[in-house]
Amino acid sequence: MGEYLLGIDAGNTVIKAVIFDRRGNEVAMASEEGHSHVPTPGHVERGLGELWSHAKVVIRTCIERAGIRADEIAAIGCAGHGNGLYALDRAGEPLLGIQSLDTRAAGLVEEWQAQGVGEQTYAIAGQKPWASQTPTLLAWLKRYRPDLFAKIGTVFLCKDFVVNRLTGARVSDVSDMSGAGLIDVAGRRYDRNLMQAYGLAECMAILPALAESDEIVGRVTEEAAAQTGLAAGTPVVGGLFDVVASAIGSGVTKTGAASIIAGTWSINQVIIDQPDLANPIFMFSTFDRNRYMAIEASATSAANLEWLVRELFPHDGKDGRSPFDICCQLAAEIKPAANDPLYHPFLYGAQQDGSARAGFYGIAGWHTKGHLVRALLEGVAFGHRQHIAAMRAAGAGFDEAVLSGGGSRSLVWPQIFADVLNVPVTVARSRETGALGAAITAGVGVGLFADVSAGAAAMVRTDRHYRPNAALGAHYTRRYDLYCEIVAALTPIWRRLATPDHLATEAAA
Repeated sequence: MGEYLLGIDAGNTVIKAVIFDRRGNEVAMASEEGHSHVPTPGHVERGLGELWSHAKVVIRTCIERAGIRADEIAAIGCAGHGNGLYALDRAGEPLLGIQSLDTRAAGLVEEWQAQGVGEQTYAIAGQKPWASQTPTLLAWLKRYRPDLFAKIGTVFLCKDFVVNRLTGARVSDVSDMSGAGLIDVAGRRYDRNLMQAYGLAECMAILPALAESDEIVGRVTEEAAAQTGLAAGTPVVGGLFDVVASAIGSGVTKTGAASIIAGTWSINQVIIDQPDLANPIFMFSTFDRNRYMAIEASATSAANLEWLVRELFPHDGKDGRSPFDICCQLAAEIKPAANDPLYHPFLYGAQQDGSARAGFYGIAGWHTKGHLVRALLEGVAFGHRQHIAAMRAAGAGFDEAVLSGGGSRSLVWPQIFADVLNVPVTVARSRETGALGAAITAGVGVGLFADVSAGAAAMVRTDRHYRPNAALGAHYTRRYDLYCEIVAALTPIWRRLATPDHLATEAAA
């Protein structure tokens, strides 16, 4: 059996291919940044042709950089961002890609909330409808784009499209489909009553086959091998919801262990034995063949820093330094003060409020770029804190966490997380935890490891540790309370701002 494992991580913006050896060392990596299309406000889409084109490039480039034979790759695992909507037509050709940043269905969610649909779906899927959720988007298409809806032959998730192009299989794994609110989470199967609650009973026929994450679902076809440089016949496993992959790739595999991901999304998750908590939470996902992940999340994390760099620091970094590093250095130079500005990280809406918007509050004439950057870093951490408070209230608490995602690469931001959350924070050595988690799962699928815990023990190493600064505890509690008060005050204003968007969106449809 080959010495290497290939992990593919298909995010909302970037797709990566990473080859690891069996000890978790990164042998080679390649990435390509994709382009989102915003045809109308609230709509965030991507071209599936570009996604596959980029996948082919990163796989071939990664193999070339590794300097290994393709047949030395024992297996392939793929992780991808959850939710959104990726669809093939009835002939199996690419039809539509909607990203998990899309908020076109916010009005439909409000309608369903008034009708009590969320109580019906939560009882089965452990999840209420929200704007970027796969079945919510599918229902939106059914209502507003019936012509496009009628063409759908298979609906699945981002990484499933890549697996389909590699193997020809129309399949998804239970972690992704549970994270999308499309299965009976306890039974780990599709449910007609659930689909009926969404008004999508007829869509049972377009759901893909279900597999466990470590189950071999196909092998690289001759055509895909010619396009990617892979060896035909290489096993491909079902893959994972990327948040679960990142947890595994950062070494979080024990029941009760916590993973925080500061990526495009704010992900806060704890491994549990059963999808049953005292209070409702945002969602459950399967973790392995027996356990589950309790998740509180929203599109409110490191994408905010990407926006700030793009819009306010476009010319920084010309001296060879990363503009992200420059921003974090500016933030590090600011001594925390009671009158520092606050920031809400709602560029793409809030968890259950697609109308929420981002904003800086309390800016004064003496504040600098550094104050704005630090406010943003703190605001993202406050968003994570709000999610973690909901999980703790439901009974999924924790005393320490592993931080991964783009935010973990900063030398400043992890300390802010530790201070704001008041828990010790560890950062894993690998920067590509999603790809590593996918690779570990592939290793389990072909028998290299007994399970993901054994795989993580063999392939994951820690890098840095941060302890909360007790002197800042009261400071951040006060600022967090102000953050929440401003959210409550602005909620009706956000809805008034968003109402014309909903009307225009529906009229355009």
